[in-house]
Amino acid sequence: MQNVCKRRNSASFIQEGSSTMILGLDPLHQNFSETLPTEMSVRIFSELDLRSLCQASLTCKQWNGIIEGSDLLWRSHCLTVLAICRREMDGDRLDGYSWKVTLVRNYRKGCVKRRWLKGRYSNIHSSDKIPPNSMCPLDLETWGEILEAELER
Repeated sequence: MQNVCKRRNSASFIQEGSSTMILGLDPLHQNFSETLPTEMSVRIFSELDLRSLCQASLTCKQWNGIIEGSDLLWRSHCLTVLAICRREMDGDRLDGYSWKVTLVRNYRKGCVKRRWLKGRYSNIHSSDKIPPNSMCPLDLETWGEILEAELER
């Protein structure tokens, strides 16, 4: 038995038994994640930076499902923060947190530490002049690294 239907006026689908053939595919209206295996979609999403990945997850339910469901996508971004917050991230992983949760928990800490180490706040002369987004709970060793960097300047 053969069924023909239209979808968004962009493609015709012919279904025979359990297989489906796509005819007349319009690339402007085709969502790649609908036609590619999930592994290929994950590979495409892995090329995105962190901000773009988060924005892509808001595009549609299907993209969100792929992005949220793939720990590997978050792992690569998490490893870039690992160099900054190694102890915290190792602890989170040992506690069983997913790569995404580990990244979310430590990303801000990594940004704050990086800005302090680069000397962004070196010329601040009083505590009331410290920007509100420049402080967060960091361990004693991290604040020691920041203090050493400040003393070297």
